[in-house]
Amino acid sequence: MEHLRDWFKRQLGDPQVMSLLVVLALSTVLIVNFGGYMGPVLASIVIAYLLEGSVVRLELWGLKRLLATALVWLAFVISTILIIFALVPLLSRQLTQALQELPTIITSAQQFMLELAQRYPELISAKQVEGVVDVAGSDIGSLRQTLVERSLVVGEGVMYLMIYLVLVPLMVFFLLKDKVSVLKWVTSFLPKNNPLLSHVWLEIDLQLSNYVRGKFIEIVIVWAVSYAVFALFGLNYALLLSVLVGVSVLVPYIGAIVATFPIAFVAYAQWGFTDPMAWTMGAYAVIQFLDGNILVPLLFSEVTNLHPVAIISAVLFFGGIWGFWGVFFAIPLATVVNAVINAWRRGGQSFAASQPITREASAD
Repeated sequence: MEHLRDWFKRQLGDPQVMSLLVVLALSTVLIVNFGGYMGPVLASIVIAYLLEGSVVRLELWGLKRLLATALVWLAFVISTILIIFALVPLLSRQLTQALQELPTIITSAQQFMLELAQRYPELISAKQVEGVVDVAGSDIGSLRQTLVERSLVVGEGVMYLMIYLVLVPLMVFFLLKDKVSVLKWVTSFLPKNNPLLSHVWLEIDLQLSNYVRGKFIEIVIVWAVSYAVFALFGLNYALLLSVLVGVSVLVPYIGAIVATFPIAFVAYAQWGFTDPMAWTMGAYAVIQFLDGNILVPLLFSEVTNLHPVAIISAVLFFGGIWGFWGVFFAIPLATVVNAVINAWRRGGQSFAASQPITREASAD
């Protein structure tokens, strides 16, 4: 107990450590209590991180910051409009068709489970199969009722969407154009002459920028490859399922497992246990293998490696307190926590004599 008391006195007596604790506590309170209301701001920050690399490259080619920002922002707006008018209607049509055919898919799954019950009665019984089907049927009914109820308030949803479509691009433009002044304004609230806090702040900037850009590239590549493979094999709802696979990479390990079930159900309902289903599921397994063992190490080589248990724990914890954004930022937040612990362990004094991390270096 004496050693523990001395450690607390030593740590809490350090003004750098106390400043770091206060900033972390205030940030956590703001995120947990007001994160849901700050959706447009968070989306704008994420998009600005994505586009910052392109702006920096144009600046290196000799363009002024304002012109580089205008060109990148215009390309972003045009791409968004093309996605909305080209992909969204097709995706919506496939989703509606899939909801209409869900009973057929469930019937196929029921037949498959009944066959399993006949072959392996010690593992599953026909009564258990009926119970699962009844629960699935009631869930589908609830889902359809929810969609109908939400369609009655479609005006509110359209209004909220319009807010995103108008506010987010404007905020992205100003965040890119005035990046230096925005960062100066944020850092003006931080204590001065605090090497420990400065190190953690720049570590956060580095980790978030690397992760957001890398995760966006990973989603696009996995989605495009999955769509090409599913379309090649003629799988129904290829676009819808490929989008699901792309989004699933947001949740490491768990997302890939969850995305497997709808793909397997659709393939089984379409082909049964035949060669096309086997080839499709085999190709999906290859995609997941290449993503986890080649693409992720290449994209996130600059992000601190974390143990799988730490990643899953971070996803569950931050997702539980912060919803979608907690899941999206689980890995960088976990690396930031790791950086804070390491910095705290080394002590604030060591940063005063060490070479500080610069934002220019993190941009490289």
